[in-house]
Amino acid sequence: MAADLDGQRLLTSRCPFGTAAADHPDVVCSLDRGVVSGLFGELAKHHAEIYGAPGIAGDDPGRGFEPYLADPRLKHFWVAEAEGIVAGCAGLMVEPDGAMIEPVIVASTHRRRNIGTALIHRAEAQAKKDGIRFLSIKPVARNIDAFRLYVALGYDRVGEIELFRDLSGSTEREWKHNLVIHDHELGY
Repeated sequence: MAADLDGQRLLTSRCPFGTAAADHPDVVCSLDRGVVSGLFGELAKHHAEIYGAPGIAGDDPGRGFEPYLADPRLKHFWVAEAEGIVAGCAGLMVEPDGAMIEPVIVASTHRRRNIGTALIHRAEAQAKKDGIRFLSIKPVARNIDAFRLYVALGYDRVGEIELFRDLSGSTEREWKHNLVIHDHELGY
């Protein structure tokens, strides 16, 4: 377990395998699975709130965790512990042309304590060790706090922009309209 900011620890899991399990997503213990699934659920609920769309979280907000662990691009996964409890997590997804830190989740009870920063720094160190040149991070457009943190940490280059169109005709989401890219106002 690597000591990090303010005595917080970054773990791979709380399994008895200890450092032998370091950085390997396949050994997230059953004890951690429920807790980390809860973090994924908290993130889904946060996205539902900032978009004003309860359907984002649905009936099982943590449902995305198990498919995430099964993603073959996931090469490293960390759990942050603070005050003896799981307070956050992050993963490193490796692709042919670079890697992406996905997700960075910090429990609402532990935000603004540098846990997200510590997780990002750990992922960056691993990416450097793995010889990755380009490292990206993709906050949802309305997660302004995360966006500000990532820019402050040096993620200030735009590699690609994902545009989409809502074909549902639903009025569930109210889109904001003050994002301008290349002289075009976009909804987000």
